[in-house]
Amino acid sequence: MTDRTPLPPLTLRAWLRYDVVARSLDRLHPATVLEIGCGQGAFGARVAGRTAYLGLEPDPESYAVAAERISAHGGQVKQATTRELDPGKGYDLVCAFEVLEHIEDDRAALLDWVRFIRPGGHLVISVPADPSRFGPMDERVGHFRRYSVERLESLVRECGLVEVSTTVYGWPLGYALEAVHNWRESRRPSAPAEASMAERTASSGRLIQPTKRATGLAIAAATVPFRGLQRLRPTAGIGLVLQARRPAVSEV
Repeated sequence: MTDRTPLPPLTLRAWLRYDVVARSLDRLHPATVLEIGCGQGAFGARVAGRTAYLGLEPDPESYAVAAERISAHGGQVKQATTRELDPGKGYDLVCAFEVLEHIEDDRAALLDWVRFIRPGGHLVISVPADPSRFGPMDERVGHFRRYSVERLESLVRECGLVEVSTTVYGWPLGYALEAVHNWRESRRPSAPAEASMAERTASSGRLIQPTKRATGLAIAAATVPFRGLQRLRPTAGIGLVLQARRPAVSEV
């Protein structure tokens, strides 16, 4: 690992999300982290710089980018799903950002993820908020649903987790971003309706991703005031970040 390796750029929305996620990491101080569906590794590179990190990414194109980015910051990436992991291995933190909404049986997915949280460890996930906001861009990227706070927290509790808390992020900038993306998608001459949900999901991590460092620095600077503003309204926005804990053995 080299401290001089630049961190990968984040999108506007990802910066708003990471502002919430980074505060969870600061509170939890996990020694080991498993990220499910790490995409092109922009989040993973940041987490890998903090702790022992393993990312999973099944899409070969995204995996190739993520492996280079994350290894430069001391982490590991596998082109795999949880099916290829040692079922006896536990992590202090299991996380998945913008993944659950792509899975038709979300309860089964959560139950699978919980298996990899050590007793007393934590889950941190993010999903798009508010079912009434489901729009053309959700369809484009292979979302089965968006979530209310109540539904997401209920689902996580059904999977045996406790100390469940949710932060809503993205106010006010996220509303404008979603409006622009939905408008652009609605004007596409031919939406990829023929693509399967799996194909849409695989491509979603490659959409609207900045690649140049100068662009990334400009986006980071532009989002600074909005990262501060959204903290004033942690119950309003376009996305949810949930944190929960797996009970320790003594609590079961």
